[in-house]
This record gives sequence, structure tokens and C-alpha cells, in this order.
Amino acid sequence: MNNDLLVNERQADLGNFMVGRLLPFRKKRQVGPFTFIDHMGPATLGPGRYMDVDQHPHIGLSTLTYLFKGQIEHRDSVGSVQVISPGDVGFMTSGRAVTHTERTPQELRDGREFDMHGYQIWVALPPEKETMEPRFDYYPADQIPNWQEGPIHFKLAAGEAFGRKAPLQGYSPLFMVDVFTAEETTLSLAGQLRGEVAFVIVKGQINLDGQKVDAGQMLISKTDEQCEICMGADTQLMLFGGEPLGQEHYLLWNFVSSDKDRLAQAKVDWEAKKFPKVPGDSTYIPIPQLKQ
Repeated sequence: MNNDLLVNERQADLGNFMVGRLLPFRKKRQVGPFTFIDHMGPATLGPGRYMDVDQHPHIGLSTLTYLFKGQIEHRDSVGSVQVISPGDVGFMTSGRAVTHTERTPQELRDGREFDMHGYQIWVALPPEKETMEPRFDYYPADQIPNWQEGPIHFKLAAGEAFGRKAPLQGYSPLFMVDVFTAEETTLSLAGQLRGEVAFVIVKGQINLDGQKVDAGQMLISKTDEQCEICMGADTQLMLFGGEPLGQEHYLLWNFVSSDKDRLAQAKVDWEAKKFPKVPGDSTYIPIPQLKQ
């Protein structure tokens, strides 16, 4: 596999929650339309230590939430209220402007400890969709295509891959696949995916052309050639990617756009508290001081 990039997970501390940031980084700003990948946990939460991300804004992107363990209650300025559980897919499209919160549901704040683990991913919108009306889509785990091929188990969270389609298609050609094997085996990707692809190793190890890639790392490459990956026993991968959007997108805090002026205006509007609000929520995360 040629032109590959190997990325190590970088840790970020979000209050009581550790997040491992995989994308973007200096050499690669996007993989297909995916512009931001955060690995949440694994962590043990419980009394006095919960996920509480206050009201914050987005423009020009969709957030995709996918969990292995735990739950997140999503609330947004569209009026959506949804608890996202393991295997579910939550997909909030910000378009021109949205705010939302992400919290541990009340039913888990009962004194017990619980595990939290998953990913939150930002998918940049094509330029013609950047100012669309915001919306929230939810797909429960029992609607997500899953199947077995030999020792490998697949779940197709979004887009098209391996000859199948997920209920969530997004706004440009993309894919997101959860792959697991209990025993050592070979995963063939030839003709199965379209566009750029990132392999995120959730647990275990893969071997690619003699190079070992461990949990907490991400490998980025192309899929326009024969490609086989040796997966170790008890290995789980997330495959992300798709067709590049064809136009550079820029990131400013929680905002994504192909238009830098739109990013600057979003910053001004958030500071002036002009964004729509989550019903019944008065919290506010100020925009951090950003390097110019």
C-alpha cells in the first residue's frame, strides 16, 4: 500500500473526560469528507465524574456519534432529545448554525460506575450544503447492517462498503465500518471501498506489508490498488473515508467551511450569542483564544 501515513493518537483533556484526537493533523487535514475524529475513552465514569459538554455551536458539518459502551444524551437547538447507546448512530447536521449539548443521561447518574467508549466524528458538508437547515437523524443499533464473513464481523454505520448500504448515507460518498475478528485473519479491501480510507485500530493489532500498527494508531492510505491487511486475534478496526470533497475546507474551533469569511462570521455570531439555543439550556462555552 503506497503513500500511507501513520498517526499516533494525541490525548486531549476535556474536564473529566480524556479524548484521543486522530484527525486533523499537520500532514493530512481530511480523509474523504471526514475532517475530525475524536476517540472518547475508554474510561470509567460514575459518581461526581460524568460527561457534561455544555451548549456549543457548529456550522458546515455533520457530527456522527458511535459508541461501544456507555450512553450520551444529545440535545440540540432543533429540539432533538435522544439518548445514544452502543451500536446506535447519531447524526446531527449543523448546516448554517446549530447548538447542542452532550451529557451522561440522568438514569446513569444513580451512584454506580459505568464504562464509556466510542467515537465522535465530524463530516464536512459539500459547499452547496454548508448553509442547509440543521437537522438530527438517529439510527438505532437494530437498523445498522451487520454480517459475518468467515471470522470477520462487520457493522456498516454509514455510507456504502462491501456491497452494502447503510441507512445513513450522508451528503457525499463516504463509508464508516466497524470491523472485528476474534482470530488472526486477512481482510481484503480490493474493490470493497471507494475513495480515501483511514484504518483506526480500536484494539488489537494489524500487520500491513510487514509494518505493525497497534491500538491507538491510525493508518491513512488509498484504496485504488490491491489491498490486504493481516488482522491479529481480538482486533477491532474502524474504517473511515470516501471521496474527497474536491474543495479545501477550513476548520476554526467548532466550525467547518470552504469559506473563511463564513468561519469568521460564525465566531462573531457565537460571541454575540446570536446562535439558536438548546431549549431549556442556558449554558455557554466561550470560544477559546485562537492563534491567528
